[in-house]
Amino acid sequence: MTDVLRRGRASLAFGFLAQGVAFALLVTRIPAIQDRYGVSDALLPAFLAAVPILAGVGSVTTERLVRRIRPSRLLRWSQPVVLLALLGVGAGDTMVELAVSLAAFGLAVGALDATMNMLGVSLQRAYGRSIMLSFHAAYSLGGIVGASLAWAGAHWDLPLAVSYLPVVVVLLPAALVGSRWYVDAAKTEAPAARDAGEGGQQAVAFKLLLPLCLVMTFAYIGDSTVSNWSAKYLQDVLGSSEQLATVPYNVYMVTTLLGRAIGDFGVRRLGAVTVVRLGALVAAAGFAVVASAPGAWVGMLGFTLLGLGLCVLVPQTFAAAGRLFPGASDAAVARLNVFNYVGFLIGSPLVGALGDAWSYRGAMLVPMVLVLVTLVYAPSFAARPDRYGGGHERPRTADVGPGSNGL
Repeated sequence: MTDVLRRGRASLAFGFLAQGVAFALLVTRIPAIQDRYGVSDALLPAFLAAVPILAGVGSVTTERLVRRIRPSRLLRWSQPVVLLALLGVGAGDTMVELAVSLAAFGLAVGALDATMNMLGVSLQRAYGRSIMLSFHAAYSLGGIVGASLAWAGAHWDLPLAVSYLPVVVVLLPAALVGSRWYVDAAKTEAPAARDAGEGGQQAVAFKLLLPLCLVMTFAYIGDSTVSNWSAKYLQDVLGSSEQLATVPYNVYMVTTLLGRAIGDFGVRRLGAVTVVRLGALVAAAGFAVVASAPGAWVGMLGFTLLGLGLCVLVPQTFAAAGRLFPGASDAAVARLNVFNYVGFLIGSPLVGALGDAWSYRGAMLVPMVLVLVTLVYAPSFAARPDRYGGGHERPRTADVGPGSNGL
C-alpha cells in the first residue's frame, strides 16, 4: 500500500503541475489571443468571465458525476481536454472557434480542479499527515514554468499554436501515463470509512461548509487582485518602470511556491488553525504595505508578503472540507471549489471599480479586510481528534481525516 500511495502522490502532483502550466499559458497570453481573434476591449471581459463561470458549472457537474464515476477516471480524461482546448485556443481562426475552445477549457478546468483536490484530500487522509500544500506547490511551480514559456513565446514573437503545441505534445501523453497511478478514496480508506461513504452518504450541510466557502472566496479575491492589478498598481500608483512592473507577480508566484513547499511542515508542527491564522495575518500585512508603500520597491515587499500569506489558505480550506465531511469529502470539495471561481470573478472588478471611484491605494484595503475576516473562521480548520483512528499523530499537529492507521 505504501508504494501505491507514493505513486499516487507523485502522479497527482504531476497533474497539479500540468494544470498550472496550462492555466498560466492561457492567462498570460491574453493580449496575443485578443490580437489573433480581433476581440475588442468591450467584448474581452465577457470572454474572460465565461471561463470561471463555466468552470463553476463543471465543478457542480462533477459533484454529481462522482456518485457514479470514480474521481480518478474523471481526472484522467478532463486533463487531456484542458490541454487540447488550450491548443484549440492557439490554433483557431474565428471567434466561434475561440468561444468553443474557451468553453471546453472552462468546463474541463472545473472538473479538473475538483477531482484533483478530491484525490488530494483522500491521499492526505491515507497518509495521516498534511501533504495538501505540496500538491498546490506543484501547481505554483507549473504556473512559473507556464509563465516563463509564455514570456519566451512573446519575446520571440511566436504564433500561439507554435507556443502551445510542444507543451501539449509533452504534457498530454505524460499525464495519461501518470493517470494509471491515481489513487481513489475507495482504495485507501478503511472499511469503516468506506461504509460511511458508500452505505450512507453523509449529507453536506451548506451551513457547516459556508465558513470555508467564504475563506476560499476571500483568498481568491486576494489572489486575483495580485494577478490582475499588481503591474498596473506598481506602474501607475508607485511610479515604477514598465519593466519593473512585471516583477511583482513573478515574485508573488515564487513566494507562493516557497510557502507551499514548506507549509505542510508548518501544519504538522503548529496545526492547521495556527497556520491559517498566520497566513491571514501575513497576507493582510502585505496588503497594508502595498496600500501605504512610498515607492515601487516597498510595494514589491508587500506583494512578497502576499504570496507567503495567501499561499496556505486555499490548500488548507480543501483539507478542512475533507475533515468536516469525511463521509462525503468529494461532494464537499466540489461545492467548495465553486467559490474559487466566485472569488476570481469578484476580485478584479471589485478592485477596479473601487480604484476608479476612490483610489487604488484605498482599493487594496478591501481585500486586506476580507482576508482578516478569515481569522473569525479559523476554528473551522481545527482537527477533530475523535475522528482519528490510529492516534499515531498528535491531534494538535494532524491535518487529516478519519482512520489514519488503517489506511
